[in-house]
Amino acid sequence: MKFSIAVNMNRFSAESSMKTVIADTLELVKMADQGGFEIAWGSEHHCIEMTIAPNPFVQLTYWSQHTRDIRLGTTVICAPYWHPIRAAEEAALVDLYTNGRLELGLARGAFQYEFDRMANGVSQKEQGGEYLYELLPALKSLWAGDYSHQGKHWQFPRATSVPKPLQQPHPPLWVAARGPDTFDWAIENDLNVMSTPLQKPFEEVLDLGSKLKHAMAKYPKKPRPRWLVLRNACVYDNKSQWRIPVAAATRYAAQFQGLFTTDGEVVDGFPQELPLERSSSSDYADNALWNNMLFGTPEQVTEKLMMYQHAGVDSFCYGANFGMDTRTALRSLELFITKVKPNFD
Repeated sequence: MKFSIAVNMNRFSAESSMKTVIADTLELVKMADQGGFEIAWGSEHHCIEMTIAPNPFVQLTYWSQHTRDIRLGTTVICAPYWHPIRAAEEAALVDLYTNGRLELGLARGAFQYEFDRMANGVSQKEQGGEYLYELLPALKSLWAGDYSHQGKHWQFPRATSVPKPLQQPHPPLWVAARGPDTFDWAIENDLNVMSTPLQKPFEEVLDLGSKLKHAMAKYPKKPRPRWLVLRNACVYDNKSQWRIPVAAATRYAAQFQGLFTTDGEVVDGFPQELPLERSSSSDYADNALWNNMLFGTPEQVTEKLMMYQHAGVDSFCYGANFGMDTRTALRSLELFITKVKPNFD
């Protein structure tokens, strides 16, 4: 099992300096590079301070100038926000800038809040997939040469991607998948798969793995894709510190929920924290968050990771920052690199 890292720029107060946020984020990426992580992932989100990521290609290019070996990936570019020509060209340019280190993750998009602002208010749930399924073949064709497109959402006469990517025929491609249809589509189109069980128990990981196996059974001649699973992570020195990441995860989840449903307001970029159902049976209860996330001492985290390895996860993605202070996030990553990761090398 290999390890990658998801690093977000985020602010939870207008008093936080963006220059400090940028510097702290880069520090995590540089530590991951030096610590032997395979990939650093940058996301795409718009108009929300809890994930500041208007263009992952720009962010990855910046990171590439300060790192040496780590590959650089998008989690993800959201298909409804991108014209195929622009997506193909920007991805190719970043692949050149990074000397062939790009991993390109695609998705239908997640937050209806963003769709209302970036995609003319189309339904994320009902229409997001249409854009994804139309975008992928257009990208491959544009990277290959001249191509014209007459689709439902985009139309353009003969054109090609300028430039072409350094990696041929294109960078490794990933898709964010949770539903069976997307797993099927990933296998059919030779895409690697990235999944997040969110805050749900480990049984959700097993369920996602089952969906992957069912999809593979439908296409027995297709090769098995790589399977990445993302969890927020925090490694600490002693067990008494367990409430630190739990408190950060609770606040993050309280803001995260409203962006799916648009129930919560966003004021000047800061999402409102919605009340979470935190009964003893809830996934948002303190003990549940600790159990379900990758929180713990090095020994506890190693034990949890063994479960992911046994479930068939090829790449565990370490969610590095979700509202914790920088000192805690850096110490966590240091402990992971020195005391957890060697158990899987």
